[in-house]
Amino acid sequence: MTLLLRLGAACGIACGVLIAVPAAVEAFTGETAPTSFLLGVSPAFGVPMLTATYLRQSQAAGRFGAIAYVVNLIGLGLFGGAAFTLNMVLFYLDRPVLVELMRGPTRLALLGSAVVFVAGTVMFAVSMARARVYPRALAWAYGLPLALFAVLAPLPDTPPISALHVLVGASLVWLSGAVWSAPVIPAARDHAPRSRVAL
Repeated sequence: MTLLLRLGAACGIACGVLIAVPAAVEAFTGETAPTSFLLGVSPAFGVPMLTATYLRQSQAAGRFGAIAYVVNLIGLGLFGGAAFTLNMVLFYLDRPVLVELMRGPTRLALLGSAVVFVAGTVMFAVSMARARVYPRALAWAYGLPLALFAVLAPLPDTPPISALHVLVGASLVWLSGAVWSAPVIPAARDHAPRSRVAL
């Protein structure tokens, strides 16, 4: 379990860096193919991070925490796919083609994924605040910027949007540091009685 927590925390740090650093670069250069690539792959590292974050507080989070984790995980999967599409596919389309594409069901799919992600993120942040395993400031530093991040994702890249990306990346690194410093969880022992072999 300790190894899983550490791997999840390491993935969270990678996720935060892959969001913050390209966004900081884009504040000066605008969106580029390399920065879009890094942003597109960043959500993949968020899945292990979210799992490790939940495992760290699972006993204190209760039923609501479990539900919040599942909703957040589904939302992350959907929004991660949307982010991958935006940064790896739609980025390369000509403007007229992109405008025409966004008039169809693609727009609704992207918006729907953002809605589920926002709902799950807010729920998980509330579960973190209630469980009190992590500092409450950290819970809200996770929930509020990420929810705003999803809502503003369709907007063109601007310095304020880049600053929000950096804030999101920093909050994920902070949370991952808290997961990394979690106390060691002892391995489960087998308490089943041993059968005796008759001689």
